[in-house]
Amino acid sequence: MLILHYTGMGSGEGAVRWLADPASEVSCHYVVHEDGRVVQMVREAHRAWHAGQGSWQGVSDINSLSIGIEIVNPGHAGGLPDFCETQLEAVIRLSADILARHTIPPERVLGHSDVAPARKQDPGEKFPWARLHREGVGHFVPPAAICDGETLSQDDEGPAVLSWQKRLAAYGYDVLPTGRFDPPTRCATIAFQRHFRPLRVDGVADVSTVETLRALSAALVARDDVLLA
Repeated sequence: MLILHYTGMGSGEGAVRWLADPASEVSCHYVVHEDGRVVQMVREAHRAWHAGQGSWQGVSDINSLSIGIEIVNPGHAGGLPDFCETQLEAVIRLSADILARHTIPPERVLGHSDVAPARKQDPGEKFPWARLHREGVGHFVPPAAICDGETLSQDDEGPAVLSWQKRLAAYGYDVLPTGRFDPPTRCATIAFQRHFRPLRVDGVADVSTVETLRALSAALVARDDVLLA
């Protein structure tokens, strides 16, 4: 997997110092500064403690199976400013190179919030996943338009909630099929929206959110059918 983060700190230099300090108990493979400078912190062949506790497609030790890129940005606590153009170009180049060398499939290019939705928000809803996809990094489809219709939200129960939970889990999110729209389901829904339907991040599985997940899954099936043909 390739996991993208924001640093959530006031400066890139401060982030590098923190990530290099054993007392922090966190690390990553790369830091990308606002001006496009890339600092390698850990060799790719080595395990870095960047993802912490999380899960994706039933795998809980994300750190052992992933490369982590920290992108310098103060994050939600700092007002979630736009990512810098030069910085994004560097992230795309670095990511494309990593994917080519490690044969990581597009759907396993993820945000920290995807693998740890109850704990993390990064890289956030302003990160341009659609642009990365256009340049060959990650899996994405145009999100379905927001419209009126049935919704599922916290504490709802029934077959529709169970179906939504199963769809989230099949894609990779750590959601149990309880049939109740519980807090873990809401957190996973928010994480999904941040990545794939960022125009409205509210934890409600509306028509747009459900249809976007359906389209993402269908695109993967269609791709696999072509590969097997």
